[in-house]
Order: sequence, then C-alpha cells, then structure tokens
Amino acid sequence: MADIMSMTFDDKRTESLHSLILPPGEDFGIKSDDEDLHDDERLESDAGFESIIVVDNLPVVPWKKFDKLEAVVRRKFCRFGVIKENGLWMPVEEDTGKTRGYCFIEYNTPQEAELAKENTNGRNLGKEHILAVKMFDEIDKLMNVPDKWDPPETKPYTPLENLHHWLADEKGRDQFVIRSGSDTEVMWNDARQLKADPVHKRPFGTESFVQWSPLGSYLATVHRQGAAVWGGASGFNQLMRYVHPQVKLIDFSPGEKYLVTCSSQEPSNPRDTHRVVLNIFDVRTGKVMKEFKESADEFAFGDTCGFTGVSWPIFRWGGGKEDKYFARLGKNAISMYETEKFKLIDEKSIEVDNVMDFCWSPTDSIFALFVPELGGGNQPARVSLFQIPSKVELRKKILFSVSDCKMYWQSNGEYLAVKVERYTKTKTNTYTGFELFRIKERDIPIEAFELDNKNDKVISFAWEPKGDRFAVIHGDNPRPDVSFYSVKGGKVLKLTTLKQKQANALFWSPSGHFIILAGLKGFNGQFEFYNVDELQTIAITEHFMATDVEWDPTGRYVATSVTSGHEMENGFNIWSCNGKLLYRVPKDHFFQVIMHLLC
Repeated sequence: MADIMSMTFDDKRTESLHSLILPPGEDFGIKSDDEDLHDDERLESDAGFESIIVVDNLPVVPWKKFDKLEAVVRRKFCRFGVIKENGLWMPVEEDTGKTRGYCFIEYNTPQEAELAKENTNGRNLGKEHILAVKMFDEIDKLMNVPDKWDPPETKPYTPLENLHHWLADEKGRDQFVIRSGSDTEVMWNDARQLKADPVHKRPFGTESFVQWSPLGSYLATVHRQGAAVWGGASGFNQLMRYVHPQVKLIDFSPGEKYLVTCSSQEPSNPRDTHRVVLNIFDVRTGKVMKEFKESADEFAFGDTCGFTGVSWPIFRWGGGKEDKYFARLGKNAISMYETEKFKLIDEKSIEVDNVMDFCWSPTDSIFALFVPELGGGNQPARVSLFQIPSKVELRKKILFSVSDCKMYWQSNGEYLAVKVERYTKTKTNTYTGFELFRIKERDIPIEAFELDNKNDKVISFAWEPKGDRFAVIHGDNPRPDVSFYSVKGGKVLKLTTLKQKQANALFWSPSGHFIILAGLKGFNGQFEFYNVDELQTIAITEHFMATDVEWDPTGRYVATSVTSGHEMENGFNIWSCNGKLLYRVPKDHFFQVIMHLLC
C-alpha cells in the first residue's frame, strides 16, 4: 500500500510539473539540462578563439591563383608556430570566385598566435600590401566602435615636477642612492661636513635593483608588477608606472624618452626555450610604443648575460640623445628601427652574413659591426662603418688571421678603437694590435698600432671622456703594466707606461684629466689616483675587498664599495678626487651605491 501511495504521489507530482507554465523569457534562475550542454559547447568553441588571428590587406586574386596565394601566406606564417590542420581559411566571393582580401589562421597555442601577430602586423607582403593582423578576440572591440565620435575630455593643466632641482642645491652637493637590506635611500654627499645627509628613504623600495636614468632625471625601481620612476622637487614621488609583470631587466634610451623592460616566461614544454617579452615604453606617458614576444633563442646573439642566455641590452640606441633609432643583433642580420613609427627602416633588416657584434657611435647615426673570420681564413674578418638611415657603408677594414675583436667608441664619437687579437703564424698563440678609425676626418683614415710587447694580454681599455687619450692595462696578473696614449695630431703617441701595477680596472674622471687604477675583488681593493696631465701619481690608497667604483658626475668625489657578495666590510667610502678619504659608511647587507648622473 505504501508503494502504491508513493507511486500515486509521484505520478501526481509529475503531472503537476507538466501542467506548470512559466512566463515567457523567465526561468527563475533555474537552468535546464539542455542549457548546461549548450554552455559546455560555448566554452569549447570560445576556448579556441585566442589561438586564431585575422590577417587583412591580402591581395585579392582569382580562383586560379588561390593555391599560390595560400602557399605564400602559409609559408610566411608557419615560421611562428604550428598551424592546425585545416587551420588556414581564406574566404572567397561566391559569384566571382575571387578571394576577399583576408584570412583566418588557427595555431596550436595562443602564444604562437600572439607571436605571429607581433611579427607580421604592419609588415609588407610584396610591394603593394601592408598586412593588418589582429587577434580574433579583438574583432569584437572593432565591431563595437560607436558611430558618433565624442571629443576627449579636456583636463586642466597640472605643472610638472622639476626633475633637476637637485642641481640648484645651495651647498653644491651631489646626490647618490644606496640599497642595503630592504631599504632604498637617496642621500646628499655632504663632503664638507664629512657625512651623508638623508633625502628620502623607502623600505622595500625595489624588489631587485635601482637605476638612474642617463641624464639624471629619474630614479627607476623594479617590481613584480613592472617598473616605476621617481623624482621631483617635493620629494621622490612616483612619476610613472610601467606595467610589465615579472620584469627582470630595464634600460633607458640615452635621451630618456624611452624605457625598455624585459621579462622571461617559463615554457609549458620543458624541451622548449624560454619566451622573452620586451616592452618599449614612452617614459613620460607610460604608453607601450612597441612590444616584442619571441623565444630566448632569438635574443641570444652576441655576448650573453642577464638571464636565460639573453644578450643585454637587447636593443642598442643610436642617434645620440635624440633617440631616433634602436637596433638588435640577429642571425645574419641587424634589425634597425626608427622611433617615429617604431617600424623597421625600409621594412627590412640589414643582412650581414655571420655578423657577431655591432655598436653605435655615442653621438651620430653611425654604427660599427664586426664579422669574424670564417672558413679557416678563406673569408677574412672585417669591421665596417654604416650610416643610418641610408644604410650606406662608410668605411671597411679587412682583417686577417683574427681570433677576436672588440670595439671601443670615444664618448664624442670622434674615434673608434678596435682591439684585434690575431693568430701567430703557427696558430698556437695570439697577439694583440689596434686599429684606430678617425671618424670626423675626411675619408675616415685608419691607423694601426701595437703595444711595445704585442704578446701582452690586454686586460682593460678605456677612453678619456671627451678627450683624445686612452689607457690600457696589459701584461700578466697580478702586476700588469698600464700605458697611456694620445691620438691628437693625427698619430698615436705613447705618453708613458707604469710598470707592475696592482690593477685590473680603469675609471676615468667624468671631466677627464684624472684616472683611478683599481684592483677590484681578488686584487683586494688597491687604488692609485693618477694625474694624466702631469703623468704623476697623486695617491695610493686601499679599500679592502672593494667590488665597485663610482665617480660623481662633476669629477670631484669618488665612491668605492664592498657589496653583499662578501661577508665582511660591507658599506661604502667617499674619497676626494685626489685620493683623500673623506668618510666611511658601514652597511650590513649592502647591495648598491650609484652616484646621481648629470644632465
């Protein structure tokens, strides 16, 4: 009976539910089983859109040329990832059979799709077609552009911070920044009072390092969410943020107009290389002017450093402080960009087989490149000078039996010194010579010269800032020689050689005339202050276990420091330009001291 009653009750309940009618369009928040299935289908279909790109501005061709155009498009876009089977769809007009000038491409992963977009948008396909490439999920934004244009809101003028107020200090002091423990501190160098006066202190002010901009306008800090710049007369306020998650490295353009940020993303497949993300920001507005997303292999040319084998800085700036050009080294090519539209000059890179290195003149739109010797000497090495934007080769020097080459520009761009290591006839040893390019003279004459003992190993080379002299540390450690040369008057002239100096680094004063012969790290912090005008030693001092040396921008003071890589003696010393110790500041867990740069 109970079963019968139960069945009767269930039958009545079912009958009541069937007779229940909801108002049209109303479900009272209750989803049907069919809707759940539809939701799953929508999720599955939406998930693939982020791997699809839309390529516009393709040629419109008749059906008989369809296969040829499809092959060209596939060949251009398959370099950035695996295109899925049937993943290239090029619509055609039903009545004419002609293509419609666009296509859809689906990759295996969203990362491949983004990489394809970044490397093809705005690039040429043939001579008459500039590709417009978008992610498929960006189409919604384009479809929802309002018909009516509304003018932007006019904002009231807000006076900008005085970024160089510190130059007007009544006591004529310079600033410097230090990092110790979790603190970042900006200080005045009050040499008259033999102390450092605090200006600004911020706990956890950065998560890795700090850096002054090249003209001293900004102090940059690095954080998990991106980078930031600080400064101003009312205190070190945050002036701008640059969103770039997990940023590891930053670099300013010489004129401070742009900031390059760099991060690395772990690959989902352990067999794949890291993916490097680069953003170029406008420093004042924080706007991303250009973004690059490529594998680490694409940025690993030249001397690698930084992280994941990336050569840093990846972009090198040309055109002096105008920041007109930037370039990167690639495989058999140098990619040159202009900053007016942030595009490749002439829409293509400069192709140079086996190019190993290049460097810009500090003042002009000229760069030097080095191509090593190949084929056992059948193809000699060379150093070439190119003018930008014309890409005209100004001068070339062919070099034989070359083992290695390093290029050193003088700060005014008047000279380029090329250190050339050559093989001996037996190929068992090398010796060193130099080639000096006189950039400002007619036809750019080149002068070759050697050290007194050409078999000496060159440990360090440094030009005098804005001068016509240079210094070289050469010979064998732990007591090599230091020689000084002048290039004034059209000929390289040796000034003097200092024998058996405990030095492995050279630090010219920013104003020239004086130089520090430094024995850093393993040389236990030996310093010799030397007057190059008088060719005489001013002072010999010591900062035990010193790791770094920093001149102030005026050339009046010097900071030496021991950073936290050493367990003892952490902190910094301030010296006068003639080698007199002014004061010491011990700091536990000390990481950085950087003098404020001068605009």
